[in-house]
Amino acid sequence: MPLPRPGRATVPRLLLAPILALMVAAVASAGPASAEPLTVRPQTIADRKAVFATVESVDVLAARARLSGTVRDLTVDEGDAVTNGQRLALVVDEKLAPQMQALESQLNAQQATVDQARTDLRRARELRSQGAAPQSRLDSARTALEVAERQLDSLRSEMDVLRQQVSEGEVLAPAAGRVLEVMISDGSVVLPGEPIARVATERFILRLRLPERHARFIETGDSVRVGPRGLGLETGDVSADDWRTGTIVKVYPELRNGRVIADVRVDDLGGYFVGERALVDIVTGQRTAYVVPPDYVSTRFGVTSVCLEGRRVVIVQTGARVPGGIEVLSGLRPGDVLMPVQCGAIAGGAESDADADADAGEGHS
Repeated sequence: MPLPRPGRATVPRLLLAPILALMVAAVASAGPASAEPLTVRPQTIADRKAVFATVESVDVLAARARLSGTVRDLTVDEGDAVTNGQRLALVVDEKLAPQMQALESQLNAQQATVDQARTDLRRARELRSQGAAPQSRLDSARTALEVAERQLDSLRSEMDVLRQQVSEGEVLAPAAGRVLEVMISDGSVVLPGEPIARVATERFILRLRLPERHARFIETGDSVRVGPRGLGLETGDVSADDWRTGTIVKVYPELRNGRVIADVRVDDLGGYFVGERALVDIVTGQRTAYVVPPDYVSTRFGVTSVCLEGRRVVIVQTGARVPGGIEVLSGLRPGDVLMPVQCGAIAGGAESDADADADAGEGHS
């Protein structure tokens, strides 16, 4: 007679079937009453992909010098917050000061000429009223005054031009935002139109750059999920609340280097660095699959199974979790009716144990 295998009790085959039937009936009666059979039908689910987007400002403006000269009184540095119209630096053209002094002397001299012309006109009027001077003298004095006043107005206009040039030496912030880069330092010589600093406005977006095969799946108004900032994703310390929802606000019509570019609007991006990368979960297509709620799937000893109508256990291959349950890659057909998970778990395990015990019993016979 063969010896029994160590570590496993031998049960007579006649007693094995009633015991297994009682176990299945007890567990089935203990299952939730709310569980109902589920008919398998194919569903359309979205293919999602995790990509990286960069934080960028909607507008990056350059503060430029409007005249040539030497930079004085640079008041900002990288990272400083500035307001619209704030003075960032002062460009001084040393030639303007002597020009203004010379023009001011001309103004003073011309003002004296105007005063003398007015005096001559007043005397000519008095002499003409007394009949001591001809009319031509009065007309000549009136003309001399008008010429002197016109010359005075011309000099004043030239002075206004010089003052405007001096005021244009102030380099002003083109918009409220944050200074990204300062390109000069005190004492630098600049030319008209040369950039002094780059200012990023306070409106930030996430910019996606995706392969062109995804272009047909991206539309304005689509929602995306934005991951948390920092290393939370790498450490695994991320919860569902850490993800935020964003909206695609613009899809650019031009492909660049084989990639489609899209802008995503997300709240509270002001704390990010410009150029910082953020993880974005987007929809890149659709496909047909079988989705089963977790309550209808059982896993024992590394084998995943479901229980069909009639307590038939079927081994299935599952995929990732999707909205609504778990994707089943193989093992099911349209129209299959699934029973609650308890049936599949115990029945599958019972059948496995029954086969193993039967083999053991045969070995002991």
